Amino acid sequence: MLDNLANLFRYRGLIQSLVARDLKARYRGSVLGFFWTFVNPLLLLLVYSFVFTTVMPNNVQGVQPYALFMFCGILPWNWFSSSLSEAAGSLISGGNLIKKVLFPAEVLPIVSVLANMVNYLLGLLILFPCLIYFQRLHLSVNLLWFPVTILVQLVFTTALALVLSGLSVHFRDIRDLLANVLMLWFFATPIIYPWFQENVRKFRLLFNVNPFTHLAVSYQEILFYGPVGHWKWLIALGAASVFLFLAAYWVFDRLRDSFAEAV
Repeated sequence: MLDNLANLFRYRGLIQSLVARDLKARYRGSVLGFFWTFVNPLLLLLVYSFVFTTVMPNNVQGVQPYALFMFCGILPWNWFSSSLSEAAGSLISGGNLIKKVLFPAEVLPIVSVLANMVNYLLGLLILFPCLIYFQRLHLSVNLLWFPVTILVQLVFTTALALVLSGLSVHFRDIRDLLANVLMLWFFATPIIYPWFQENVRKFRLLFNVNPFTHLAVSYQEILFYGPVGHWKWLIALGAASVFLFLAAYWVFDRLRDSFAEAV
């Protein structure tokens, strides 16, 4: 396992080319092409702004503008959920590749995670100007926690992507089940409601065992509120994600020999 894990660095060129191919393929044939990467989050933000300022005004104290507050958590969630959904079927759809003896199968779920991370980072080009315009982005040392949060999410998401992609080869129902699990997970995470609300605090113990709670709250604190008080949970999640990644890669490595036959 350790030898295969060490070889991942050798495949960085292959990973980069596959990520670029994936990003190009998403909007191939469309009029706007790659500009949809910016248009999609912009349209999403405009819809949220209209709904929560005109149709269903939300006046929760401390989270104004509410649509921008939601956007701080929904953008990383979209990266997370899209990565897992695509990774779950990545080995099956890439069966012609993994049947080649020298092709490293773990590259496919990793590409899914990295391609969606690039989309997330490009979406920040929409989020950051809005945060600055509404004077919610605090340019201080707190922003140093932002790349740390991204790194923690990257490791955590990659670990889950490896497990899901490996198991989905043998248990095809996982992809259908995953959509329902992600929907439940989304509403069980303080993304569309603030962490500090009284009715949320009643269930704090349950929220604490939800890993994405600590990512969502960290993004909200760094980008929207300013003070970063959740850093201990973030560091703990980072350490746990490293162990989870090693365990996930071990499971993936154990299943590796059966992929070519199963797909």
